[in-house]
Amino acid sequence: MAGEPTRWVVERDDPTRDDIQHLVRTHRDWSLQQTPQEFSFSVEPHGIADAGITLYSARSNSGALLGVGGLRQLSDDHVEIKTMHTAERARGRGVGRAVLQALLDDARRRGCTRASLETGTGESFRPARHLYESFGFHVGEAFGEYASSEHNLFMTLDLSDTARGSGV
Repeated sequence: MAGEPTRWVVERDDPTRDDIQHLVRTHRDWSLQQTPQEFSFSVEPHGIADAGITLYSARSNSGALLGVGGLRQLSDDHVEIKTMHTAERARGRGVGRAVLQALLDDARRRGCTRASLETGTGESFRPARHLYESFGFHVGEAFGEYASSEHNLFMTLDLSDTARGSGV
């Protein structure tokens, strides 16, 4: 509705900020509780920049961190969605949706025609899978250096088919 204040802002952020490091650590710790370590590909907080991940954050108008997500360029036309996590207090409010939309918009600006991701197969990953499916991601093959296992699910989105974004 016009005139309503924005609930949050999603933009590129510095992965070395303390609150981002904390939320990424929370994401990694949670991931390791859900998936055996050898099949968990979450990034260490200090490794985001080294992994070539462009990090986006969602912050409230007061600056509180609500969620993060990242993009890793795999090739000229292919990106990977990485490190998606919404703070527990912000879940169910559309934060993850807004971060994912910003990531896909960035991928399109880069000229990418494909976005892929790896997520878990367990019940605790169902909300994430539902979010990705709502944007048009579908189950695909392992990509990059990943290998298929019973613990991992690979999803892909043809960005050339969704030029305006289907998740919003």
